[in-house]
Amino acid sequence: MQPRVSPVPVPDRPEPVVERPAAPPIGPTGVAYPGARRPDRSRWLDVGGLDLAVYEWGDPDAPVIVLAHGGFDFAGTFDVFAPLLADGGWRCVSFDARGHGSSDHAVLYSWAADLRDIVRVLDEVSPQRPVVLLGHSKGGGVSLDLAHAQPHRLSHLVNLDGLPSRNNWPDLADHDRTKMLHGEITGWLDHRRAVADKQRRPGTRRELAERRRLMNPRMDLAWLEYLVGVGAVEHADGWRWRIDPSLRLGGFGPWRPEWSMQRLPGIGVPFLGVLGLELEVMGWGTLPEDVEPNLPPVAEFHALEGVGHFVHIEQPASIAELVLSFLDRHPVPS
Repeated sequence: MQPRVSPVPVPDRPEPVVERPAAPPIGPTGVAYPGARRPDRSRWLDVGGLDLAVYEWGDPDAPVIVLAHGGFDFAGTFDVFAPLLADGGWRCVSFDARGHGSSDHAVLYSWAADLRDIVRVLDEVSPQRPVVLLGHSKGGGVSLDLAHAQPHRLSHLVNLDGLPSRNNWPDLADHDRTKMLHGEITGWLDHRRAVADKQRRPGTRRELAERRRLMNPRMDLAWLEYLVGVGAVEHADGWRWRIDPSLRLGGFGPWRPEWSMQRLPGIGVPFLGVLGLELEVMGWGTLPEDVEPNLPPVAEFHALEGVGHFVHIEQPASIAELVLSFLDRHPVPS
């Protein structure tokens, strides 16, 4: 029998060296928008070898609100909303989720990985004191899990249209969840192979804004053009969104919307929930009757007519006032 010969390793083709800036960019976007203000500070945060882009508005010595954005968004979507909270006396900290904005792309993505990332941000921002956690959409759903898993990390929880519900709560056995996990991972790996060499389609600033408006139909086009300067990068052939092209809607791992809603009754800190009642592509379709029976003991809940999924972008001043008055009524413990 011939001895097995190990193949000679072939060196990988060298990748072009792209020098990373010392901190995530927070300079002018090239387009102004009324009330929008770029962060006061930014930095990189290592999460198991993957760098997250972290941003701050407000006095660095003020009490902390951590803001978690939704899927296919980035921290810059808080550029109008966060300054209003900062002007109200808070240190607002947000970050680009993995695969979004300026943060690193990952090999795989999951709901659990996003949960661990928020914990890492809390460890860095306020390792010994609980903070206010505010989440929008997917960020709100992940925040429900965090408040349930590590309640000592939070003083308050604010959820902006991140109350997922499908009106049916199946009680799955462990072996069924294992099957779901296998199916999710297999499907994700197949998808990952199919898009391994894909790039996001380039376009002008206006074209990228118009494409995003298909998912955000209630958004002002001028706002979306502003966002292009924050969440996209300009190449020789045009602008491209800084969103990992392998990401797909609903690609959160073995997860169902009703599992997050099941966390809501057990929240042990003051809770503020805001629901936009105008149906949108990116929304959950949750109704007030899905939420109200499950509110925790200390809770305020507002279901808003004439507002869509992006409540903090459509009505930033009124939503900021809701949040600030809620925190005034339930003061942060000294």
